[in-house]
Amino acid sequence: MKFTFLGTGGAFDVVYGNSAAIVEFKGHSILLDCGFTVYPTLRQHQLTRNLEYILLTHLHNDHTGSLANILLHCHYFNTHCRPSILYPDDDFRDEIYEFLRLQIQKPEKYADFIPLSELPGITAVDTFGQHAERLQSYAYIFEENGERIVFSGDLGQPESLFAFLRGMPPKATTVFHDITFSEGNPAHTHYKKLIPLAQDYHILGYHCDPTQNPEDNPLPLVYHRPELLLSSRLEEAVG
Repeated sequence: MKFTFLGTGGAFDVVYGNSAAIVEFKGHSILLDCGFTVYPTLRQHQLTRNLEYILLTHLHNDHTGSLANILLHCHYFNTHCRPSILYPDDDFRDEIYEFLRLQIQKPEKYADFIPLSELPGITAVDTFGQHAERLQSYAYIFEENGERIVFSGDLGQPESLFAFLRGMPPKATTVFHDITFSEGNPAHTHYKKLIPLAQDYHILGYHCDPTQNPEDNPLPLVYHRPELLLSSRLEEAVG
């Protein structure tokens, strides 16, 4: 199992790209979120042709802004690539369908919709209202060959996610968690809330501007881990 981040920034941190990752999971390729900077990144590195699945945490533009472009590109230019959209429940499937219908009229022409349960090893954690009021969102837990990796999505209130994790069988767990350095930002988790949890989990922050990282933050940022970034892995491949 491998996570390769296409970007680690928040909605307005365009220079760092929207937070999204390609997950290599059980021999499959999953695009995890696809904000408005993701399609240009995939095109630049010729990665659209390898996408099998798309999995979304929620429908904000910095997590879905490239969705229609990617589906249209695969349909018209990558004839052997038809991504499937994974959905954790029927209501969220309907939300995704309506979101796409407004852009491409007939989403079923460009993508299949598949229940997340058909890809065992991924657990969706319902985080409704914990990022924005009345907004459906999900965190995801990936488990393969003894590894457990968590992707928070966007959370202003991390308690329910970690309560869910404490209810699972004990296992070394890496958590990629959205982070904010501003106590006045209720849509994301302030780094100080995560510090006590780092005793039990390996937590790495993302969805932030790394230049704003305060000196007293002991949590590593994804941006500072080259082995997790697309740009570094492409350099290794060329080298």
